Amino acid sequence: ASAIDAKDRYTNGHSRRVAEYSEKIARGAGRSEEECEKVYFAALLHDVGKIGVPIEILSKKGRLTDEEFERIKQHPVVGGQILSSIRNSPWLSIGARYHHERYNGKGYPEGLGGEDIPDIARIIAVADAYDAMTSNRSYRNAIPQHIVREEMVKGMGTQFDPEFAKIMIHLIDLDIEYQMQEAKTGAEVHSTSLHCDTLYHDCTEGIYIMNGKVRIRLFSQPDDGFSYEDSLPTLIVYDSLDGSVHPGEENNKDLLYYEYARIRLDGKVDEVSTRKVQVSVVDNETIVEPARPGEPEPGQRYITEAVRDRDHMLVNVYDEKRTIRIIMALPYTSRFSYIAIGGEHCFIHNILIENDEEETDSGIVPRIAEEVSFTRGCPEGDVPNIQIDDWCEKATEGIRVEKELTLTFHTKSLPTARLVWHCPYICLFTASDGKVKGENFREYLLLRFNGEDWSSDEHVENTVMVEQREDFKGWDVWKEKNMEGFDCKVKIRMEKNRVLMSTENLGIAINTVSEIRDDQKDIFVAITGDQCAITDIHVHREG
Repeated sequence: ASAIDAKDRYTNGHSRRVAEYSEKIARGAGRSEEECEKVYFAALLHDVGKIGVPIEILSKKGRLTDEEFERIKQHPVVGGQILSSIRNSPWLSIGARYHHERYNGKGYPEGLGGEDIPDIARIIAVADAYDAMTSNRSYRNAIPQHIVREEMVKGMGTQFDPEFAKIMIHLIDLDIEYQMQEAKTGAEVHSTSLHCDTLYHDCTEGIYIMNGKVRIRLFSQPDDGFSYEDSLPTLIVYDSLDGSVHPGEENNKDLLYYEYARIRLDGKVDEVSTRKVQVSVVDNETIVEPARPGEPEPGQRYITEAVRDRDHMLVNVYDEKRTIRIIMALPYTSRFSYIAIGGEHCFIHNILIENDEEETDSGIVPRIAEEVSFTRGCPEGDVPNIQIDDWCEKATEGIRVEKELTLTFHTKSLPTARLVWHCPYICLFTASDGKVKGENFREYLLLRFNGEDWSSDEHVENTVMVEQREDFKGWDVWKEKNMEGFDCKVKIRMEKNRVLMSTENLGIAINTVSEIRDDQKDIFVAITGDQCAITDIHVHREG
């Protein structure tokens, strides 16, 4: 496997990673230890047939010709033939021969479909596609994790086996630090010093700012021939998917780089996309201790503290003589925020970053503008409107499930929504106080309106049926319609220990059956979601 990967530097480690991902999927599907081991080794050798493909084709940067692609398409056949000679392990050849078959029958080499494709190959197909997207290639860089996840969602039932794709999506959701990707050799650690000619010439990595105070200590020295005023450090406040500064790339759809403001450490603020900024200076008040022998001269030592509370951020800048207090009203609550250190004509060194482990209290940042709201002024029904800025951050009150009921509401994605799962969810649960995440909370089903679900409890068996109707116009249209907003209807019926739900939205029809096995009588549903506003909620009970 290593020899095959070594033919092309852009696939180095590919076979090992596909084997690891395949084993994780098999384990998630409940396969035995023996079956997981078979999947691992079959995946490790899935590309052995590439030994017969010329290296100039494997590493070609441009589009393959039809002849070259036909040559590539032969590697599953060649691999299957090579491995079929190992007669005491016949399952090894399965992954090699069938990992490019598609669930809808449009793959190669045999055009098999559905469960006619051996399950080992169906598992490897998902893992192989995931690693291909999350690794650098000769013709493109690695694709961001959120886009890969969306492609997995789109490929369920067409390119991929829905069960195995669903497990892969769950693994992605659990991988919050994005460890499942091609290793980056020589990756940088947080910089302790940098030399800045111009503002974006050299910057630190992004420092995540949320509702726990972050303290940044640093020294700064001006370059020869430059005055103090022309050689100051600057804090760049921004958001981007990889947490790094990308000047001039504000329209990069993959990175979603979005700059809020630039703060020079003399208190001058360049507003880029804030709603409002308030700067105040308190002279003769500071937490910077007097310089010790051998430390930089006065005027070159700083401490910065930053904290965020929803759509407001507070930044305190201390030098030897004063405190500068900057409050910023951000345009969105649903975006992240980072600070990177840069500057002009200066050497910044001895950078030390400290994070408070405890979250600060809500309201620590004084408000200078109204909270960003996409429900204000909207019609309100039986249940208060909610704005959900992050995954399941808020939910409606629990609505007891008894016999039959129908929920109707209006949904509209927030301006920052960009993915198919930025939509409403229905949470089926039990709790002593009837609240999501409340006392004795147990989640039976979390159903997303794009058809995804994940069973959250061993005390339930869920059957989820998702159908794309004739009026489904594709996922890009789905996202557009969510941005525009539309009315929803969810029908819920309880039959003894079974809860049945059905809804159809924008061509996606969903029917679920949840068989609850713990004799729990207090069953509730609530509406939640990710980056959407839910308004005009009505509860209609039959009879």
